[in-house]
Amino acid sequence: MAYTALYRKFRPLRFDEMVGQDAITRTLKNQVIAGRTGHAYLFNGGRGTGKTSSAKILARAVNCLNPQDGEPCNECEICKAALAGSLTDIVEMDAASNNSVDDIRAIRDEVNFLPTLAKYRVYIIDEVHMLSTGAFNALLKTLEEPPEHVKFILATTEPQKLPATILSRCQRFDFKKISNDDIAKRLEYVAKETNIEITDEAIKLISILAEGAMRDALSILERCLQDGNNKIDIDLVKDLVGMPKLEFIYKIVKAIFEYNVEEALKSLEEVLNQGKDITNLVWEIIKYIKDILIYKTSGNLEIYSKTELEQIKELSEKVSKERLLKIIYDLSECENDIKWSSQKSLMLQVEIIKLSSEQTKSSSTDLEEINNRISKLENKIDNINVSGAKVVNEEDKKESEKPIKKEENKQQEKKKVDTGKLSSLDFWPKVIEQLKQSGKILVATNLLNTKLIEINDMVIGIVFTNGLTPFVKTVIEKPENHNELVRLISTECGKTMQVKLLDSEDNIVKKKVEEIDLDKATKDLDIPINIIDE
Repeated sequence: MAYTALYRKFRPLRFDEMVGQDAITRTLKNQVIAGRTGHAYLFNGGRGTGKTSSAKILARAVNCLNPQDGEPCNECEICKAALAGSLTDIVEMDAASNNSVDDIRAIRDEVNFLPTLAKYRVYIIDEVHMLSTGAFNALLKTLEEPPEHVKFILATTEPQKLPATILSRCQRFDFKKISNDDIAKRLEYVAKETNIEITDEAIKLISILAEGAMRDALSILERCLQDGNNKIDIDLVKDLVGMPKLEFIYKIVKAIFEYNVEEALKSLEEVLNQGKDITNLVWEIIKYIKDILIYKTSGNLEIYSKTELEQIKELSEKVSKERLLKIIYDLSECENDIKWSSQKSLMLQVEIIKLSSEQTKSSSTDLEEINNRISKLENKIDNINVSGAKVVNEEDKKESEKPIKKEENKQQEKKKVDTGKLSSLDFWPKVIEQLKQSGKILVATNLLNTKLIEINDMVIGIVFTNGLTPFVKTVIEKPENHNELVRLISTECGKTMQVKLLDSEDNIVKKKVEEIDLDKATKDLDIPINIIDE
């Protein structure tokens, strides 16, 4: 008997066997039960999410002689003939290779004939977006008003390429990516049915690598069986897909954190000499550093062993959160560049050298020193406020102090920003949310703890209350990020605005210090107060 691939052997035969598409299958079953199935359907979604399987099940369900709760029985002569591929009333067509006007005209001529055995003649057109413009036009009238005995099921991964006239004539169902948990459960079922021994770690890894496609998950599982191995572990999966072992990732990341260029390049060369895929390697490094950041933030990780968690804890103590974010950002940029380069290994080596060089270390040290100075200065001001020192704003000064000369007023106004124009702007959270929705998650994340102030009629200031780091400044001042930020703020303000990034040390802390009446505070407290700028 000929060998059958796993994804074909375990293709769902009923709606209840579909993985991760409960809402869609429930709706289709209810339509079959009520006898209200449409004349044209459009199944849209990524690869391996169940579009074609659902189309075949629906085609059998509407023609089944003994349907059971909206499901095909798969036992009657119609179902058996459809499963065997011998039923001429269910026609499957690949639009990628049959996309001409003549192919659609042949369908248009066939629909006038009654079905031979089944109740309905069902046309399943896969990859329908590949049809030519002429073919779409030839299909329009038939799709809008087909004979009562004809139904169309169109499947595509790119619905945006379909004409609006086609979309408006179909009931559209969007198939979502299958969750890792659902894929893992299905893999466990397949492994049990085929007597395959597979570890939980291997199942989790395959689920992640499948990226929401059940067919891809089964294909990876099948590749693991090609060498006659009935026992599959995580190392075997990594070897087959070209992923490096975690010990090599640990060595590379540790060398980067310790600014050890020689050791980082040595560990990288070990991995490359094993023939590992460079794209997978970069992805693994980014994922590992991301997990270190999560552990440093929440102290919780689930997918690592006790020994691996100890290593992650050790690494998390060597580096700050700011540097982890910067490394992830730089490696992500490198990953995008590698996709279009013919010298992938060279580009990765250069990036590793840059991340682990002493120059990076000095800039990171300077950044930490600046943050420490800002924290000290803020603490001193908080202590003064707690002790009873009164912070006086410009309006209070005008009411409580005696009139001073106009010339002195003018000199003070030149030194300070006109604080009367500084006001909180309510739409700022909305702008940050719009940045997230547009895919600029890194920009939105770095703007979470900021405030928006109006400096003047044409300039908006973004105040970084925790300090404006060089990394954050680089991210936000990137042309595409800055232009999008200016566009959103200008839209909310109703006019073109300029955006200025303000560091808290320069614009908030110093302003508070200037507004404190130190002489009056000293008299009230009867203690000497000295602020030393270290």
